[in-house]
Amino acid sequence: MNSSPDTHAGSRPIILDAQGLTKSYPSPTGLLTVVREVSFSIAAGSTCAIVGPSGSGKTTLLGLCAGLEHPTSGRVRLEGIDLGALDEDGRARVRNEKIGFVFQNFQLIPTLTALENVMAPMELRGQKNAAARARPLLDQVGLGARLSHYPVQLSGGEQQRVGLARAFINRPIILFADEPTGNLDAETGALVIESLFALNAAHATTLVIVTHDTELAGRAQRVIRLKAGALVTNS
Repeated sequence: MNSSPDTHAGSRPIILDAQGLTKSYPSPTGLLTVVREVSFSIAAGSTCAIVGPSGSGKTTLLGLCAGLEHPTSGRVRLEGIDLGALDEDGRARVRNEKIGFVFQNFQLIPTLTALENVMAPMELRGQKNAAARARPLLDQVGLGARLSHYPVQLSGGEQQRVGLARAFINRPIILFADEPTGNLDAETGALVIESLFALNAAHATTLVIVTHDTELAGRAQRVIRLKAGALVTNS
């Protein structure tokens, strides 16, 4: 594994190493650069928030780190694997085996129950006993009594907690959360935050969160701040 120096890592290994990440898109007025020469690394088992104003490149940076987007220049290594050296199928395998996702808009499958939504990633991998792993996760987020409910029968906060349980079903080494409380009121968001950090502690997962929520960012051990696509704070 590449273990570039990182003052935040201590004795823990580096799980995510981003070096010189730049992402540009063609636009009618020329090349638009949304992430500019961003470098950082994250230690295994740590929690990190990526913050910054709207349009600062937070979600694009998250997508680059997760292998959902390919950088214009720079490199991402996840647990020593150079994502840029893989084709799309290879990056998809890495995501399936090592990464969990939580989205702002929940992205539950409307025709599946809460239990079935949580089971889905395991079943897509052809693994058995998905229900036996999914039920305790739903218990952990306080939804043990809502297993057979469909998304339309759940509140926004409940849907997001189903999303949290689903994100942990494959036991990822790292979880990327993009504005997980963005569509929730403050009280409901606080419940989701508690569930997120409780699950993360129980599973010892590395957690990277994009957020505008100052309370959520304050719970992270580390904050990376972006402005106009560039890293301005890494503490």
